[in-house]
Amino acid sequence: MKLIQTRVPEAEYDLLRRKAKAEGITMQEWIRGAIRNRLLPDEVDSDDPIFSAFPLVRGKGPKVDVAKRHDELLYGPIR
Repeated sequence: MKLIQTRVPEAEYDLLRRKAKAEGITMQEWIRGAIRNRLLPDEVDSDDPIFSAFPLVRGKGPKVDVAKRHDELLYGPIR
């Protein structure tokens, strides 16, 4: 991990200190989160082919409720 030092005005420092305290985290954690949010925004690209490419194969067999039967489908019938 790298150490970064910077200077901020007293008003910004006070805002940061209060915000971090209100969220129950350290100022260091709050700053790391802000940097991550700025560098890696959590946005969805609606043009990404992953949203339109599936299903690749249209099955003709019986529909299986995978959410309810995932253990059985992964590990075989329950004994």
